Amino acid sequence: MARRVLHHNSSNHHPNNVTSPLLSLSLALLCLLSAPAASAQLTRTHYAGVCPNVEGIVRGAVQKKIQQTFVTIPATIRLFFHDCFVQGCDASVMVASAGSNRAEKDHPDNLSLAGDGFDTVIKAKQAVDAVAGCRNKVSCADILALATRDVIALSGGPSYPVELGRLDGLRSTAGSVNGRLPQPNFSLAQLNSLFAANGLSQSDMIALSGNLI
Repeated sequence: MARRVLHHNSSNHHPNNVTSPLLSLSLALLCLLSAPAASAQLTRTHYAGVCPNVEGIVRGAVQKKIQQTFVTIPATIRLFFHDCFVQGCDASVMVASAGSNRAEKDHPDNLSLAGDGFDTVIKAKQAVDAVAGCRNKVSCADILALATRDVIALSGGPSYPVELGRLDGLRSTAGSVNGRLPQPNFSLAQLNSLFAANGLSQSDMIALSGNLI
């Protein structure tokens, strides 16, 4: 499904730390991927008949983006986290505000998301759509999921299988973000409850903490 996305300017800042427990982080992201989302039946071979090389195309775009700026890694992971915690992993965080509708990305909790995360998905989507047969066939939701896996693997962490077939969210509102993301004043009990509601443990919460949230 084709999506309208808002283009962001890439930043040139360096992350403070992107080499912390990548295995634990990968496991936490796998848990997020298994959470309910706007999706059809997820399979590893969802695009086999229309865009069989989608994973390689996305990985190539992600690798090129990382070579431009290392902040791509935490920015993409954080974008994925913020997307999945609101309405499931449906890329609704990518939708631009239009008319009277203020989209998720313009909620105060999302204003700190680095432009390089958005740009990673945009560049990967452009690379996919440039291939005959792939244009408008691969969802941004799947591209974001693949890109997140790839930034982990390309930064020295493990790779993991990503089942595909997610549908892009058709609705994105700033109001849907309220109460869905961790706040600086949350107690440990509140954080545990929020993460548990998304199928994540306290260990997962620790893996996703710091610069990634």
